[in-house]
Amino acid sequence: MTTRTKPEGERIAEAARDVLRTNDTGTLVRAAPNLYPHQWSWDAAFVAIGLATFDIPRALAELEHLRRAQWRSGMIPHIVFSAESGYFPDAARWRTADLSPPGVATSGICQPAVHAIALLRIRQRAAGGPHEAAVLDYLGRTFDSWLSWHRWLHDVRMADGSGLVTIHHGWESGMDNSPRFDAPYARVQPGELEPFVRTDTTVVADVGQRPTDREYARYLWLVQQLADVGYRDVEADAVCDFAVKDVFASAVFAVACDDLAAIADELGREPEARTLRGWGRASAEAVDATIDPATGLACDVDLRADTQISVPCISGFAPLLSTRDRGVRGAQEALLAGPDWLGAPGLASRVPCSTSPASGAFRARQYWRGPTWPVLTWFLAFQSRRHGSSDLFDSLRDASVAQLSDLQFGEYYEPFTGEPLGSLRQSWTAAVALEWLTTEPQVPTGRARLAEPAAPAAGARQEAQPP
Repeated sequence: MTTRTKPEGERIAEAARDVLRTNDTGTLVRAAPNLYPHQWSWDAAFVAIGLATFDIPRALAELEHLRRAQWRSGMIPHIVFSAESGYFPDAARWRTADLSPPGVATSGICQPAVHAIALLRIRQRAAGGPHEAAVLDYLGRTFDSWLSWHRWLHDVRMADGSGLVTIHHGWESGMDNSPRFDAPYARVQPGELEPFVRTDTTVVADVGQRPTDREYARYLWLVQQLADVGYRDVEADAVCDFAVKDVFASAVFAVACDDLAAIADELGREPEARTLRGWGRASAEAVDATIDPATGLACDVDLRADTQISVPCISGFAPLLSTRDRGVRGAQEALLAGPDWLGAPGLASRVPCSTSPASGAFRARQYWRGPTWPVLTWFLAFQSRRHGSSDLFDSLRDASVAQLSDLQFGEYYEPFTGEPLGSLRQSWTAAVALEWLTTEPQVPTGRARLAEPAAPAAGARQEAQPP
């Protein structure tokens, strides 16, 4: 009797769904077993996007668990702690008990605001299906919470009117030890620290993949500085040793504002939609303005040194997420395809490294200093396709699906050997595998407001509207 082999895509998708189901505690999906037993803010958004390919109610529940941890200020914290132990820094280290909602344990900082992107993606997948009414009901009931999150970022972290998000810790970028933060971190000189014992190096056998103890001491010193002022941003601006304008987080904010505006339109919240689009437009243009003519990459700004940070990291492609200028997009796509990035000799998969292999800061196995991250490959590709770059999307999809065919769903991958690194069976890696492999939702006629944004003509910018 002949045994029929499952097609490769079906095999990967089945394994990816198994990862999400296995990591599901019933209240949250662990970011990964063992190393990451809690809910991380931007992980949860990508996880929800993956869940929506096969279980829309569970996707909404994942975001709702995160939303319920939102602070009164509007901030959504970067970790919502589960009852599981074994992760450091734990909830007690953050000293947020008086700031978190009752009965909820959180960290005290945030991560990129990808949540509205997930909400719109869920809405698109629900269109015309049995869960559409429930999704619309959820969006209507929770819209003001998501709006207050955006308003907090705009009014507090962008209070200077620059259009760029300020972060007070590299963890807020999601790219913890990226070399883009080497200079700002070099000026962080820890004082007397509370004692600590790391847990990450007991889970990842190769400690060379992880940040060093010296780096970790700096991370914890910043947490201590922020906790000492109760995470009040005005005081943090004055006392925290680390302050950076993050171009990637700013580009995410721009995209998320547009997506939340699309939801606002459908809910009949036109004034809020106009406000959100104004915020998004300002941030997108601010990100474009940081591009270094010498490198073609967008640059963070080190506020303590009042200098741009020109290090060739994946964050330099932030305009691919948000730009409204086709000239900028074309130049960035050409740079990404070039010899310092996708064309680098010896790559196991033609997907972007977290740091350019041509850079002296590149480290092939060390967290955000070189390895490839499947979640960012998908995110860059997804946003590029929304702006008309289908060829880039197709090439990155093919390369990423081949990378993920090992079924390990690594947190990140060694660029030249293709070895999965960090934590395996990572939830957001499995989630984006499902996005790659699931048929694109078709928005029914009459729901044009949920369609992808049209790109402006070459070299043109959309006319600004008042917020």
